[in-house]
Amino acid sequence: MQVKPSAFLIIIDGLRPEGLRAAHVPNLTTLYTEGASTSCARSVMPSITLPAHMSLFHSVPPTRHGITTNTWMPMARPLPGLVDVAHAAGLCSAFFYNWEPLRNLNQPGSLDFSYFRRNWTDPDGDQVIADQAVRYLSSDRPDFAFVYFGSVDGWGHKYGFMSDAYLAQLERVDGAVGTVLDALPADATVLLTSDHGGHDRNHGTDEPEDMTVAWMIAGPGIRQRYKIKTAVSLLDTAPTLARVLDITPHSDWEGQCVEEVFE
Repeated sequence: MQVKPSAFLIIIDGLRPEGLRAAHVPNLTTLYTEGASTSCARSVMPSITLPAHMSLFHSVPPTRHGITTNTWMPMARPLPGLVDVAHAAGLCSAFFYNWEPLRNLNQPGSLDFSYFRRNWTDPDGDQVIADQAVRYLSSDRPDFAFVYFGSVDGWGHKYGFMSDAYLAQLERVDGAVGTVLDALPADATVLLTSDHGGHDRNHGTDEPEDMTVAWMIAGPGIRQRYKIKTAVSLLDTAPTLARVLDITPHSDWEGQCVEEVFE
């Protein structure tokens, strides 16, 4: 029996691309250099967590989905996101996260497994999320899994983005990333990015420090050690993962599959 393709999306909230060079992050560095990557992908406005995640999963800007703050509200014109489309295609999806508003990224009934723990203010909270994801993967094989690490953004707000404390926390989270990567099936594809960057102790503007994120993907059929030449937006994430999962993007999605990352 042919095994269905599997895709894993890892989000490090508030990760500035410069952090990959300023901190000792061997797992992130390996993923960035060995797969297909760019350090100048674009977030959305406002460049804050919930609007960016809604755009990332639904492939439309905040002007379309209507979420412009970190307080969720039902979409005036609902459209399915990546997990909803995957569910309609008969695929299994799992979430692991530590910022509670992300519960609303999918329509009720689309998710097969979910683990939430409010621990993003704990220095080791993201490691707990990673360990739980690995525990689940030891017994189940989802077609798609989303792993969210929230602490780096918290350290940016508390100590300043690109501060010594921020970079030290990023190094801790790199260990959590490594925990997940080591547990993935050999034939899995992993896409890692961020929702936004940050400046001083804040974000949400259209300044480059807030809007620029790293975007990297690796796995079977993905170009190795390849620097992406075309412009990449967070809106392109769901269509790209849809191709990995061999499902059809929804007709209302506005992003495009980043075709050049595929061999």
